[in-house]
Amino acid sequence: MPNDKRFSNWLDAGDGRLYERVVGRERQWTGRIFSVDTLDVELSDGSHGYREIVNHHGGAGVVAVRDGKVCLVRQYRVALGRMTLEIPAGKLDEGEAGAECAARELSEETGLRAEELVLLGVSEGAVGFTNEHTEIFLARGLKQADEHPDEGEFVNTVWVDYEEALAAVREGRIRDAKTALGLLLAREML
Repeated sequence: MPNDKRFSNWLDAGDGRLYERVVGRERQWTGRIFSVDTLDVELSDGSHGYREIVNHHGGAGVVAVRDGKVCLVRQYRVALGRMTLEIPAGKLDEGEAGAECAARELSEETGLRAEELVLLGVSEGAVGFTNEHTEIFLARGLKQADEHPDEGEFVNTVWVDYEEALAAVREGRIRDAKTALGLLLAREML
């Protein structure tokens, strides 16, 4: 790509004031999905800072479009205290590749199977405190089967006009980062 070098220069501009070096790490908590560490970081001026970091091994999501409509899942998110519309997605199992996770989640949540999954990009939702990342795929060659959500997972599949879903992102009705990014990136490939 012609702009790769320029982008690299923006990131690696040699500004020595913009670094933090981890000099101490303490595990505070470990759960089933993530762990929390506190860090002592040395800043570029020699002073020290304190950071709280959530460690997460990532996930994958799928943009599935058929006949001008995108498949979204409606789910109650207790952390937000409200219902959301999201692309089918979930966390990576230990040692699982992103495409495997995407195919599994698409099948579990919607019953859809894809002949091909194309990597669109990666979403890093909250880079200030977590390393969580979600690989986002575009599903091609969709076939319908029965859905089989995980135990304790309650979702409804809805098919939304693709342009209406993009409008919902612009209007702030769909605010989930992986969903917004996935819809925007997939538009170029449809």
